Amino acid sequence: MLNSYYTIEKDGIVEIEIKKSRFICHLKRVTTEAEAQVYIQILKKEHVKANHNCVAYLIGDHNEIQRAYDDGEPSGTAGVPMLEVLKKQELKNVVAVVTRYFGGTKLGAGGLIRAYGKAVSTALEEVGVVERKLQTEMKATVQYPASGKLENDLRESAYRIKEILYTDQVTFVCFVDEAEINVFQKEVIDWTNGQVAFSKGEKSYHDLKRTPAQ
Repeated sequence: MLNSYYTIEKDGIVEIEIKKSRFICHLKRVTTEAEAQVYIQILKKEHVKANHNCVAYLIGDHNEIQRAYDDGEPSGTAGVPMLEVLKKQELKNVVAVVTRYFGGTKLGAGGLIRAYGKAVSTALEEVGVVERKLQTEMKATVQYPASGKLENDLRESAYRIKEILYTDQVTFVCFVDEAEINVFQKEVIDWTNGQVAFSKGEKSYHDLKRTPAQ
């Protein structure tokens, strides 16, 4: 598992118009090629009257699966420029489908490359890009007298509190980057004068907002 990677913040649909042609970009998170293909087929049925449904996707921790389809546009003018936009943003596990309804004016090879690239980049700006970071649930348990100060210190820090459990003691469950666990423990020990017990929970990915690259 990667410690972090970039992907789209959410699924989305964004439309632009270039010389009376409609370019509708659909973006979706996927984890397998089969999932991507199911989504593509759904869109092709939904837009069966469209002139083209061009596709690009990157899947896998190291982009093991990369595909680009022009769907009837001149070779290399649609799928590849779409894929290049995804690569420039360093995205993973995302499929882009750009549906084109021809408006009557031919764009030429250069125009098509720019149009399909712009459709994807515009959609990315709209839906947003996030960094998905692998984090560990760290539990810090203290007695009630120390809980108020620790809660204040945690909320003023960069650590994110998932929940606070109240039993005979107080347990703060925080999401912590794997590389920062030692630092987290040291800081909490300082904040509590060593009156704290730690335990590790599960690892999971969490989204952190990122501004798309220009």
